[in-house]
Amino acid sequence: MERNEQPHEEAEETLDQINKKTGRNMPQAIATGAALVILIVACLLLSVDLFVLLVVVFMILALWELRVDFATVGLHLPVFMLWLCSSFTLIATYYSPYHLITMSLSIIVSIILVAIAASAKISVGSRLSLAVAGKLSNTDASARLESSFNHEGGEQHHSRLSHVAVSVLTVLYIPLLASCVIISLTFNGHPIAHAIMLVFLPALSDTGGLFAGAWLGKHKLSPRISPKKSVEGLVGSMLFAMAGAFAVFACTYDASKWATRWWVPIVAGILIGAVGTFGDLCASMLKRDIGIKDMGHLLKGHGGVMDRVDSILMSAPFTCALLWITGL
Repeated sequence: MERNEQPHEEAEETLDQINKKTGRNMPQAIATGAALVILIVACLLLSVDLFVLLVVVFMILALWELRVDFATVGLHLPVFMLWLCSSFTLIATYYSPYHLITMSLSIIVSIILVAIAASAKISVGSRLSLAVAGKLSNTDASARLESSFNHEGGEQHHSRLSHVAVSVLTVLYIPLLASCVIISLTFNGHPIAHAIMLVFLPALSDTGGLFAGAWLGKHKLSPRISPKKSVEGLVGSMLFAMAGAFAVFACTYDASKWATRWWVPIVAGILIGAVGTFGDLCASMLKRDIGIKDMGHLLKGHGGVMDRVDSILMSAPFTCALLWITGL
């Protein structure tokens, strides 16, 4: 009996060590990741329109998470206006024959409408208060103490300009960057390959950084912002993204494309690895500044939706531009 229990205990200890090193519940993270991959691939295979709808849904969830996060420090996001403007921006960008012009005009109008709504500071119902209470109850006391919004008086007051500034930043962060994912579906006749490049390669890059950092990480990349990030993890992110880019290119383009553009997967891997890591650091800095551990708890093992899509959003304009400039 003791012999049977010993391997089980060793396996649990090993799993606990991996969880501590990666900062995640790895079984939950793998299961959630697999479910997301199946969902995204199914949408792409059935219809690109379904994939666009899925992007809109994820954006709506991300905006709600950001609203709760900023509300914990007394900052107001007009989430209903953000939902309306952002959904219109993404859908109009995809279906309009003038994709870039439509996106630009929609973002400009969204900034104006969201700024007006933020200055009004209207809140309906008690759901936000309950979500904020839940967020604070799940937040470490040490994280709250390090927040730049920490005040001895407890209650925080902000000017209308602060609410407007945070709301405009949200427009530029989520719908604008998400529009780059949508635009990539509209040129050169390879929407599925482009979607895989923009969505799965950053996720693959995150995975490479996670494993390389966990097993080889010795040199801290930015210990003050994210103690678990390492230089070795950054290199792993680039190599995994590069390998994924080569795989996508091999399955998509013919020999004539490879002859003149063999270097594109290398550049794509370096770009996605570097910019994706930068996106993770920006999200970590925001969380540290607010004083929270995770953006949300909607995805088991991954934290919130924003924790999963931050690297995708940050790398989207660079990858989209690279594919458009090279004619791929």
